[in-house]
Amino acid sequence: MNDLVRQHTALSDSDLEWLHLLVSEWQLLSDLSFADLVLWVPTRDGTRYVSVAQMRPNTGPTSYQDDMVGHLVPRGRRPLLDAALDEGRIVREGDPEWREEVPVRVESIPVRREGRVLGVIARNTNLLTVRTPSRLELTYLQSASDLAQMIAAGTFPFPEEQVEMDSSPRAGDGLIRLDADGIVQYASPNGLSAYHRLGLASDLVGQHLGQLTAELAPSRGPVDEALVKIASGYAPRETEVEGNSGVIQLRAIPLKPKGVRIGSLVLLRDVTELRRRERELITKDATIREIHHRVKNNLQTVAALLRLQSRRMDSARGREALNEAVRRVGSIAIVHETLSQNLDERVEFDDIADRVIAMVAEISPGKVDCRRTGRFGILDAEVATPLSMVLTEVLQNALEHAFAQGEHGSVEVAAVRGEGHAQSSRLLITVQDDGRGLPEGFDAQRAGNLGLQIVRTLVEGELGGTFDMLPVPEPGRGTRVVLDIPVPDKR
Repeated sequence: MNDLVRQHTALSDSDLEWLHLLVSEWQLLSDLSFADLVLWVPTRDGTRYVSVAQMRPNTGPTSYQDDMVGHLVPRGRRPLLDAALDEGRIVREGDPEWREEVPVRVESIPVRREGRVLGVIARNTNLLTVRTPSRLELTYLQSASDLAQMIAAGTFPFPEEQVEMDSSPRAGDGLIRLDADGIVQYASPNGLSAYHRLGLASDLVGQHLGQLTAELAPSRGPVDEALVKIASGYAPRETEVEGNSGVIQLRAIPLKPKGVRIGSLVLLRDVTELRRRERELITKDATIREIHHRVKNNLQTVAALLRLQSRRMDSARGREALNEAVRRVGSIAIVHETLSQNLDERVEFDDIADRVIAMVAEISPGKVDCRRTGRFGILDAEVATPLSMVLTEVLQNALEHAFAQGEHGSVEVAAVRGEGHAQSSRLLITVQDDGRGLPEGFDAQRAGNLGLQIVRTLVEGELGGTFDMLPVPEPGRGTRVVLDIPVPDKR
């Protein structure tokens, strides 16, 4: 709609915003009218109309099989549009039009804003299935007529009301018509069922909806006056009412076709099961986060016990083995700490990598600069946990074996996320140091120390990737570890 309005018309941005507000609300008018709606706006030179939006009803057959948005028609071809635009009134004159052997009643509703007519809504009703209307249909049509008059007067939609149209109640979910005093004149079967869910044992017609709603919704103090006013339809508002283990979503629309409130429409929807599932999900998320938090605490306790044990050991090799175990446990604890703060089982691994680098750097025998370049991105927990351990082992190996005591050097961790197969991407990780290099005849695939065994097992077994350790090809010295890991894409 933005492109069509700016290309063909002279409407301002504030006018365009009003049309957007109208289009966000006009599904209600379409459903209540059992009719298609097409919004026509005069072009900049005033010689044509351009259709900028279209809506089909959920309550009846459509009268337009084709998409009308973007069509241009010259002024004079559709007299009802001309009359509504020029005279600023709803035009209903004329015989039904025949479209593909279907009779269609056409009406034109001017769209007014601050005294100016911005465009015209063509309301097209398919008359092929016309029959004697029921009480429900008569209430729908009367309410649609009131809303159309409000649009023509520039009093609908309500700019001050912020409505989430994806979740807001619709006419078919449940409808109640009130008079000016808030007394129920009509309640649709779905509307009555929703109030029965709240605990109502009688009929709704003839009752004051605001007072009844406040009585059905339990409160610890006095009657909720705000709820009484909303349910009575005095102002355009939306709220939820909970009672008797049921929850209904309620939206009030004051009806002022001639500037004075004659009554209200109350749209309502039973959201009991939806809210129950949301609460279950919230409880599940909280439980999962609490589990991660407790796992992290337990791992930190294990790490503390290992540190305590290492201090009591006389063997230097034994102390070093326990300290390595502390760092391995710590890398897993970092992942669980991050997961305990998230709503899903995915983590931003860059933060974890930085913390692992800082943790391992503390054991450096010399003055080694450890840094990260590139981005790991967001990873699933089943990838993040073994990857954190792999990164710990590779860094620990580099710092322990590449540099002598007091020696200066650097270690760089580079991450590149690239395209992979249809359902995955590739994560290429390079850990490179400028230390003393690999010993003569070294084979990374057969080296037997525990750290490299852990790396091979996790990378090739759990992560399904590849691992290699090579001398730096450039002149000088150093070692490069290359990890190539498939990362599942979950969209």
